[in-house]
Amino acid sequence: MSDAVDEKDRAAGGPRSMLLLSGPNLAALGRRQPEVYGTATLGEHVDAARRQAAQLGYELDHLQSNHEGDLIDAVQAATGKLQATTGDRAGSGDRAGSGDRAGSGDRAGSANGGGQVPDAIIVNAGALTHTSWALHDALASFAGVVVELHLSNPAAREPFRHTSVLAPVVDGAIAGFGGLGYPLAVVAAHRLLEARVLGASGDDRRAGGPQ
Repeated sequence: MSDAVDEKDRAAGGPRSMLLLSGPNLAALGRRQPEVYGTATLGEHVDAARRQAAQLGYELDHLQSNHEGDLIDAVQAATGKLQATTGDRAGSGDRAGSGDRAGSGDRAGSANGGGQVPDAIIVNAGALTHTSWALHDALASFAGVVVELHLSNPAAREPFRHTSVLAPVVDGAIAGFGGLGYPLAVVAAHRLLEARVLGASGDDRRAGGPQ
């Protein structure tokens, strides 16, 4: 783990946190189309992500739901928690293509991850990736890092899967690597968070702030 992230852990008094969201039908992994999605279960993928997160100094919370509103509630809860922290721990740099992001304020929604404040969201929204403008809008308000994740490669599949409506409001996507994608997504989120910390430090130096 880098010194930059370690310093933030100490300042926050505990490990940083990521939120992993799984959309419709992902609970059926291991049984559903194993020729496409493999034989590993969702629980096994989540365990792999948690192991990688722990190695990097993060706790990882997970929510799977077949219902779009549950995922939106979880994103809104994460947004509210992050906005409520002093200094916005994950940083507020704009993501490419996310100029429509606006502060969401404190909104009603189901809390997720207990008292942890997620610095990053990793989202495998399943088929909602291609249809859910509501999830797009929720993610647009989250100031932390967002990584889109897919076991398969949507661009190589049916035409309706070629477009992600989430793409304009995520930092990047991991797709087509099967189960390896879960730890890769954690590493990607970590590296992007680290870059924000280092970038903020550079801004302080350029402004003549603490060095």
